[in-house]
Amino acid sequence: MNGVFVVRAGSLSLRVARRAVLVCGLLGIALVALALWAFTLGSYPLSLGDLADVLTGTARDSIRTVVLEWRAPRIVAAVVFGAALAVGGAIFQSLTRNPLGSPDVIGLTTGSYTGVVLTLLAGASSYAALAAGALAGGLITAFAVYLLAFRRGVRGFRLIIVGIAVGALLSSVNTWFSVKADVDTALRAAVWGAGSLSNIGWPAVLMASVLTAGVALLAPLAQRRMRWLELGDDTAAMMGVPVERTKLLLVVLAVAATAAVTAAAGPIAFVALAAPQIARRIGRGASVDLTGAAFVGALLLLGADIAAQHAIPGVLLPTGAVTVCVGGTYLLVLLVRESRRGS
Repeated sequence: MNGVFVVRAGSLSLRVARRAVLVCGLLGIALVALALWAFTLGSYPLSLGDLADVLTGTARDSIRTVVLEWRAPRIVAAVVFGAALAVGGAIFQSLTRNPLGSPDVIGLTTGSYTGVVLTLLAGASSYAALAAGALAGGLITAFAVYLLAFRRGVRGFRLIIVGIAVGALLSSVNTWFSVKADVDTALRAAVWGAGSLSNIGWPAVLMASVLTAGVALLAPLAQRRMRWLELGDDTAAMMGVPVERTKLLLVVLAVAATAAVTAAAGPIAFVALAAPQIARRIGRGASVDLTGAAFVGALLLLGADIAAQHAIPGVLLPTGAVTVCVGGTYLLVLLVRESRRGS
């Protein structure tokens, strides 16, 4: 169970731990079961037989509408967005070598939020425009944090401290924009800023999925570079890795994954923080595994969205409010554990 096997495709090879394959398989089964349960919940209850009828094309039109138009976009969005956030968080935690190094902690999610707020103030509201604004805001913030933290290279703890400071500054900027904007724009920005999947439709899901798929294609290469960097900058440089350029490319990849979600659903906090560490502990690995983190992130966000819809009868909560409650508890436990380890 603790062994590895090698997957080869031409001149490329990939070492995969057997336990990682087993864990990802079990997480995948749990994710499918949770998604099927989510399809059956709601004011229009459905059975697994109804879902089977939809797949075979024999379901009534009302059931097809409920499944394909109302529930499927939100469930698919929760799975895809949770995986994307987890991958972004895993990359930053690997770069900083710190479990607190996630996009929402070091200010990148706030920067994406600023980009979207500016896009809304400019009068654009399509997903393409919001995605461009979120990506631009996240990248500009990432480069600013990177440059401010750069002192003969970038060290993880300095990156986190600078990111927290930049994120606090951008939060003030976002508040100022909301105060100065007209009421309708400010209200839209406030609703969007809560982080919700309630208004997600197929166009936004498909466009975000395309961006996420691009990140997924680069994930194996990113995983290999991450593990080289985790050996230390000097060791990675001796192995021929361009250290600072690799870090910069990984930052762009992580920001792209986070921005794809932020543009569609708003800033959803703490999934990027918690999912990689939960996956690492389940897989008992020394480093963060992107595939395991993606599965855990999808499970966390889908579970949070189910709770947001059905935990309180008659009350529809923003998904981000649930993740903040759960993630705040996780962050407190993590801080206590890190302080004990440091002492």
